[in-house]
Amino acid sequence: MSVQMHHVGVVVNDLDAAIAFFTALGMELEGEAPIEGSWVDRINNLEGIRLDIAMMKTPDGEARLELTKFHSPALVSTEPEIALGNKLGLRTLMFSIDDLDATLAALRTHGGEPVGEVVQYENLYRICYVRGPGGVIVALAEQIS
Repeated sequence: MSVQMHHVGVVVNDLDAAIAFFTALGMELEGEAPIEGSWVDRINNLEGIRLDIAMMKTPDGEARLELTKFHSPALVSTEPEIALGNKLGLRTLMFSIDDLDATLAALRTHGGEPVGEVVQYENLYRICYVRGPGGVIVALAEQIS
């Protein structure tokens, strides 16, 4: 048996804003599609699903992120809506980047705000967490040369 990760999915409220955010991060829009039908209802155990997805990819094509906007059924929020890193579930999406300051500035223009401070981890990385679309925490790591 072998395994290979295909993509990670994030449910968002505003698909266009999420595409803009992850494009500012350096990802590329691979495609968009409306999704509905009994097959998607069955795999999700929900009825009447109607959603739009956007598939984003890293420039090397090795990693993908599926952004999902539900039109029906209605979105379900978790409490607290803006949770910190100790919330159960998916914690962060980590991205290696080459310029932390420029990336952080680009994400701020799309609503991305740091969760805490930019810190240096040993002599290896400068790291920070940014709140992204749907409340997901995006981790940014710049390798120190």
